[in-house]
Amino acid sequence: MFVLLLILIVALFGLGFLQPLWWVAAAVLVFAATRHDRGGGGWIRRDGSDLGEYRDYENRRDRQDRWDRRYSRRHRARWRREDRRDRERRG
Repeated sequence: MFVLLLILIVALFGLGFLQPLWWVAAAVLVFAATRHDRGGGGWIRRDGSDLGEYRDYENRRDRQDRWDRRYSRRHRARWRREDRRDRERRG
């Protein structure tokens, strides 16, 4: 799907040398493709804010917080303890 859209955009830009209206059509397709590609499924509220982008930001922030909590320095001692216990069980 993306490849076909890319080919269509390139063809419309190429046709723009014959008729400038094709450049406008290609620009509209590029804009639509980039808006659709951003995803998030966000619909725009009346106040102009895009909920989808903020939800994406929240999700990234929450994942980063979970990662930081899980792999922070204070947990290294627990990891070492668990590794030592595993080695003792195996060995």
